[in-house]
Amino acid sequence: QVQLVESGGGLVQPGGSLTLSCAASESIFSLNHMGWYRQAPGKQRELVALITRGGFINIADSVKGRFTISRDNAKNTVYLQMNSLKYEDTAVYYCNAIRSPSVYWGQGTQVTVSS
Repeated sequence: QVQLVESGGGLVQPGGSLTLSCAASESIFSLNHMGWYRQAPGKQRELVALITRGGFINIADSVKGRFTISRDNAKNTVYLQMNSLKYEDTAVYYCNAIRSPSVYWGQGTQVTVSS
């Protein structure tokens, strides 16, 4: 069982920045990939960004150029740097990890973009 602990959400004005962190209880290299999903009220959960064991990165078109995913292997932690935040980025952000065939989720952290 992999535990994922998220931090870094909060309230930010449009155009602002936030960094989310997700610390895994096991080595990142034991996982197929880690990433971030988000779910806005009334909408389905959607992929934001992921990074594979080998370092391949996939970022959703809606956040490309504004969000960056990275990792610290020594800390077993993945980060989501969010810049130029928009109202539509408001959502609960969930950390996700896969170690086939199991899927793990964090508890979620709220990001609210509001003036």
